[in-house]
Amino acid sequence: MHTDMEQWNEIRRKVLVEGVSKRAICRDYGVGWWTLEKMLAHPEPPGYSARSHQTQPKLGPFIANIDEILIGDADPTTPRKQRHTARRIFDRLRDEHGYVGSEVTVRRYVAEYRRHSAEVFVPLSQPPGEAQFDFGEATVEIGGDRVKAALAVMTLPHSDAFSVSAYPRECTETFQAGHVAAFSFCGGVPRKTAYDNTSIAVSKIVGRERNLTREFLRLESHYLFTHRFCRVARGNEKGHVENLVGYGRRNFLVPVPSFSSFSELNVHLAERCLADLSRRTRGNAQTKAERLEDDRAAMLALPGAVFEPRRIEHRRASSLSLVRFDQNDYSVPTAYAHHEVTVAGGIEEVAISLGPELVATHPRWWGREHITYDPRHYLALLERKPGAFDFARPLEGWELPSCFALLRRRLEADLGSSGTREFIKVLRFMEHATLAELTAAIEVALSIGATGADAIGLVLAHRAERPVGLFSLDGHPHLRSVAIEAPDLTAYAALTEKGA
Repeated sequence: MHTDMEQWNEIRRKVLVEGVSKRAICRDYGVGWWTLEKMLAHPEPPGYSARSHQTQPKLGPFIANIDEILIGDADPTTPRKQRHTARRIFDRLRDEHGYVGSEVTVRRYVAEYRRHSAEVFVPLSQPPGEAQFDFGEATVEIGGDRVKAALAVMTLPHSDAFSVSAYPRECTETFQAGHVAAFSFCGGVPRKTAYDNTSIAVSKIVGRERNLTREFLRLESHYLFTHRFCRVARGNEKGHVENLVGYGRRNFLVPVPSFSSFSELNVHLAERCLADLSRRTRGNAQTKAERLEDDRAAMLALPGAVFEPRRIEHRRASSLSLVRFDQNDYSVPTAYAHHEVTVAGGIEEVAISLGPELVATHPRWWGREHITYDPRHYLALLERKPGAFDFARPLEGWELPSCFALLRRRLEADLGSSGTREFIKVLRFMEHATLAELTAAIEVALSIGATGADAIGLVLAHRAERPVGLFSLDGHPHLRSVAIEAPDLTAYAALTEKGA
C-alpha cells in the first residue's frame, strides 16, 4: 500500500481532474489496479489495522506461569529489590518448565504486562496555601571537598513555587532548618504540608495512626500548621515535590557547584529559587510569582518568635570530660566529668548545659568519630597535675602568642618545678578573659618585671576597669544656660561634728 501523501494526491488529481486513464497511471507509477481503486476511493491513505490477536505458539503455554510470577511480585510483602527481572523469569521458565522459546519474546510479554498493569492516578486539585516537603541528594563542593549534600525541598503545588536549601546530612535539625528556610522564602506558613513517613517526624506507625516525634511536634506547634502523611510506600502521593527535587538538582546544581560553606551555597540556592518564580508553567497564563500571591493569601502568618532548629539529647560526660553527640565527642570542663548533661545540637553549634547553666559550646562537626577539645576545659585539672601539661592531648596544636612562651621560661627559671603550675594559673585567666585581653596583660607584666599569676591578674583587672565617664556639653549648647544651685551641706556638717 502506498503511503506517500504527495504521490497519492498527484495520482488522484491526474485521474479525477485531468482525465488521465487508469491504465496509464498504473503503467507510469507502477501501482496495481486494486491499489489505484483505493487511491481514488479515499482522499488519504487509510491507516493500518493490527491483528486483533497474535498467536504465540511457543510462549502461550507458559503465560499462566509468567502471570503468576508477576502477581507475586506485586504483593507488598515482596521486597522491592528482590523482584523478578525479565531475564530471571526467562531463566525460571527454561529451567523449571522446559520453555524453549527466545528470551526476547519473554521480555516483550513482561514489558507489555507491566505497562498495562501500571497504576492509574486521578488528577488532583491543588488548593492554594498547601505544601509538600521531601529530602533529596546532590553532590557539591564545600571548602574544596566533594561531599554529598541533603537537599531540603518544599513545594507549593498551586503556584509551583519551591524552596531548596542544602545541608551536610538529613537529620532532625536539618529537617527543621529546611522548614525555617522555606517558610521565610514563601513569606508565610502553608496551612498543611504533606510528608512521607520519615523517622524524623514519625516514631511509630500503628495502623493508620502515627506517633509523632517530639521535635516534629515542636516545629508544628511553633508554626501552627497541620500535616498529612502519605501511605506507606506511596511516595507518588506527594509527586509534585519529588519531581521538583530532580528539577532543582538538574538546573541549580549542574555542573557541580563549589562554595566555601553551606551557608554560601544556600544563598545561591535561594537566589535561583527566586529567579525561578518568573517562569510560567504549562497551562497557566500567570507566572509562578503571580500565582504565589494566591498561596500567600491562604497561608498563616510567620510567628514573631524565631524558631531554633536543634536536637536535644541527654548524655553523661565521660572520665575524659567528653560528651558524645551524633557520633562525635565534645569536651566540657573537668568539673563536669561523670555528670548528666543536656546537649542541644544545632546547625552551626553544639551547646552543653547542666540544668540552667551553659557549660560549653563548640562548632558543630558533621563528620564521624571526631573529638573537639577546648584546651581551657582541662586547665583546672592540669593545675593539680602539672606534670601532664606537655603531654595533654587537648592542648595539642594550641597556638598562643610568643609572649606566653617567654612568660613560661621566666617563671620556670624563677620558680623551678613550680613555674609550670604558676604558668597554668595564668592560662586559667582565659576561663573568663579573652586571649587578646590576657595577651595584652602579659605583655604589660613582662615589661615591668611582674611575672607572677597574681600580678598578671591585677594587670588584667586594672585594664578591664572602665574609666569614669565625664559629661560633655559639646553638642548641647542649650544646657549652658541652665543654673544649678549648690547643695546645702549644713545638715551633713552638723552630723560630722556630732560624730567627732
